[in-house]
Amino acid sequence: MKPLQPTAELIDVARRVVWFQKPEETMADPVRFLAYAMCYGTAEDLVRLEKAGIGLAEYSEVLDNPPPGVLDPRSWTFWNLKCGRTTVPPMPVRSFGLG
Repeated sequence: MKPLQPTAELIDVARRVVWFQKPEETMADPVRFLAYAMCYGTAEDLVRLEKAGIGLAEYSEVLDNPPPGVLDPRSWTFWNLKCGRTTVPPMPVRSFGLG
C-alpha cells in the first residue's frame, strides 16, 4: 500500500484510533493504521479517510493481509461485505508456531 501523507486530519484519526502510539508511528504502517480505523473508527473518521483518498481498494488490501489481532469478528464481516465480498472468509488466525 502506498504511504499516507500525514495531513492534520489523518493525524487526528491516527491519534484517536491508535491511542497508545504516536500518530507518526501509526501512519508509518498504513495497513495497520487502516485496520485500526476499520475496527475503532467513527463515521466521522471514515469520512476524513475518504476525503484523504482512502477507498474500497485500500480497505480490500487490508482485508487481504490483515495485521493479526486488530479486526474483531463484527468489523471483519462488515468490511468484507462493504468491499463486495459476498462470501465472508474465515477470520485470520494468529499463529505462534507452537507445534
